[in-house]
Amino acid sequence: MTEQYMPMTMASPGRWLTVVNVRAGWGLQRRLAEMGLNPGVSVRVVDGHSRGPMLIDLRGSRLALGHGVAQKIMVKEM
Repeated sequence: MTEQYMPMTMASPGRWLTVVNVRAGWGLQRRLAEMGLNPGVSVRVVDGHSRGPMLIDLRGSRLALGHGVAQKIMVKEM
């Protein structure tokens, strides 16, 4: 069975996810890594279905990501 990956934007609020990879250029990958969004890290979606930014919980901190950025972060459900 192959694992199912999806863009972070497809995850429902309240779900725990594991970051698999970031499909973006070097600059965005670096910026996200500096915020702690690296492959293997666990995050929880706080709010992702409003028209505004996607809100996630990363190690007890809240981060707001634009939908374009969140679309480039590939995750799997835990």
